[in-house]
Amino acid sequence: MTDIRLAAFDMAGTTIDEHGDVYRALENCVTETGTPVDAADLQTWMGTDKVEAITQLLGLGGHAGDEATVAACFDRFRALLAEYYAVHPPVGLPGAEDALRTLGEAGVKVALTTGFSADVAGPLLDSLGWKVGEGELLDAVVTSDEVAAGRPYPYMIHRAMERTGVRSVAQVLVAGDTVVDAQAGAASGAAQVVGVLTGALTAEDFAGSGTTAVLGSVAEVPAHLGLG
Repeated sequence: MTDIRLAAFDMAGTTIDEHGDVYRALENCVTETGTPVDAADLQTWMGTDKVEAITQLLGLGGHAGDEATVAACFDRFRALLAEYYAVHPPVGLPGAEDALRTLGEAGVKVALTTGFSADVAGPLLDSLGWKVGEGELLDAVVTSDEVAAGRPYPYMIHRAMERTGVRSVAQVLVAGDTVVDAQAGAASGAAQVVGVLTGALTAEDFAGSGTTAVLGSVAEVPAHLGLG
């Protein structure tokens, strides 16, 4: 029996395979303004709130990043993402859905947190048939527009605790495929902060990020907790 009562997972690249389309949409919405995007900068800001990511990428590329440009880029990001998803619909990563069900059956609450806004995350989850509620796969979903600040701030994790009735961070596991996922987990005080290698990072890339473990994928989390 595990002491963990809440497992909070990132979405794209951690539990969901969206074929790298978030990266493409984020990069392209910025480069279409004539602003270059460095690959390392794109990776750094990938897991953050997408408005914040666009603002930072514009600035790093030498663009003033005024409010109107950021808003237009975000609208373009959503349009591009919908276009890409229509061609290559997202799917659950191998073993992810089974892992979430195993956790739920063991009494662990399952939450997803994401740098997406609610209007992007909702249709994505609907397309997978992943629902929130009693007897469903998920107990909570928290999007970046529901909190004061997204990753690396810990607020989405704390909101997931609030929604699932988990009182202590000593009972929380956080997992994600980016450094900011791990940084948010560490900032939250979560007992376990797991980096997973289903995104673009290697185990070495998580060094210094606050992880307590690095696993190949979310599919390994139940065994990591001694479940199933």
